[in-house]
Amino acid sequence: MTKSPSTLGIILFIATMIIFFVVYSFFSGINYFDISLKANAFVLPVIYAATAFWSVKSYWNNHKMGFREAFKRAFVPMFIGGILSIFSIYAFLNFADTDAKKLLNYQYVQRQKSELDTEYTSARKILKHQKDIDELDQKYKERLQSFTPEAVKGKDMLTASHFSGYFASILIFYVVLSVFFGAFFRTKTIQPEETNQA
Repeated sequence: MTKSPSTLGIILFIATMIIFFVVYSFFSGINYFDISLKANAFVLPVIYAATAFWSVKSYWNNHKMGFREAFKRAFVPMFIGGILSIFSIYAFLNFADTDAKKLLNYQYVQRQKSELDTEYTSARKILKHQKDIDELDQKYKERLQSFTPEAVKGKDMLTASHFSGYFASILIFYVVLSVFFGAFFRTKTIQPEETNQA
């Protein structure tokens, strides 16, 4: 059954919000940021790509279409689902549950600090000269200053400008995927068979 790209976009939006609220409801603890990151990196791209594929393929089965039509049928559902989700999640975290926003921001900073510590420990193990070790220690201490309570007090990765940046990145994924589907599913010109000459 062929659904319109707009309908599929609404379905994608609903699916995205279900995933968001499942993570929010069941995993908003010490691993909330990490699980959110994994859902955004691995689960949602697969769902969006599969929906875009189905949008184009279901129409392609019974209709001829050029690159533009195939591109549109892939892009529109992802764009509608993505932009509605971004607005909804932004509104929820900034107005409905600001504690969840604070938790995500806190865990984001902690993750960055943990990554810095891991890099520092790994680098220190392989350095042999005291001069290099001293230089690494100095740089590490300087970087640690960006994690003091005063430095992270106003740090917010969930502002409107950050969400715009996230969506711009996602938009690149939508465009690349749509170009691929557009090129793959466009109706190729069928050359008439040559009659065999006796």
